[in-house]
Order: sequence, then structure tokens, then C-alpha cells
Amino acid sequence: MKKKQVQKGTIVNKRARFDYDVKTEYSAGVVLTGAEVKSLRMGHANLRGAFITVKNGEAWLNNMQVTPTNSTKLQLPEEKQTIPRKLLLKQKELGQLAQAKEQGLTIVPIKVFTNGRFIKILISTAKGKKLYDKRETLKQKDFKRDSNRIFKYKNL
Repeated sequence: MKKKQVQKGTIVNKRARFDYDVKTEYSAGVVLTGAEVKSLRMGHANLRGAFITVKNGEAWLNNMQVTPTNSTKLQLPEEKQTIPRKLLLKQKELGQLAQAKEQGLTIVPIKVFTNGRFIKILISTAKGKKLYDKRETLKQKDFKRDSNRIFKYKNL
């Protein structure tokens, strides 16, 4: 089976789509230092457990771990690898995120990608799935895989 091609600098939060029912997505810029940019372009980051908070009209990305490369170990000590990073969004989008937070939705990061020379993060408002919803998702995934396998066998 052919695997999906992922760009070298793309970091995907695979658990986000499994644990949450994703509603609306937003693309945001991130305020970073040079060493962090270099590490993210090489794919040295982890989004597991990361979340977004909205404080004082600003969005902050918390718990994203940026691991240093060999050349950036001095600029990224261990205590700076998970610091909160400011997200760059339009005022209208910030208002929508704050409103979604009031409605009880969670704001989760989906993936980090490069858009030309800029590093962007795809965030979304989401509602947490219950255990039975997760089981249903796994059943559908298994059924789809089995049906594709059967159709492939019949076409030979």
C-alpha cells in the first residue's frame, strides 16, 4: 500500500483527529526564534499534549516540544523547549476562538507546516470524543481497509 508523502518540515498531531471531533480550522503564524525555526524545518517537534489558550486577546500555544538539532543545542536548552509560544491570528479569528471556548469547545493544534518561508500552524476548534465514538471510528477504519483489500483482490 502506498504511504502518503509528508513534507520534511511537517509535524502532524495524529491523536488530535482520533481524540476530537474537529469543527473549524484556522491557519496561524507562530512567534519563534531562529533555533526553533531551524528545528521545526527539520521536523524536530512534538505536538502530543499541546493545546491553545486565549488570554487578554492573544492566543498562546502551550506544551509544544521543540527538540534541538545538533547545531542548535546551545540556543535551545531543556527549559526553553516547551515554553508558551504566541500565535499570530486576525482579530476576527481570535474573537471566534474565544467564543468557541465559551461554548465548551477545545482548541487543538493539528499540524505545523511551512508556507513558503513562513512556519504556520493549523489549529481547530474541536469537541472531545467519547470512548464509544472512538470505537466507532476504529470500526469504520477497519471496515474501509478490509473492503479496499477485497476490491483490490477482485480486480486482479
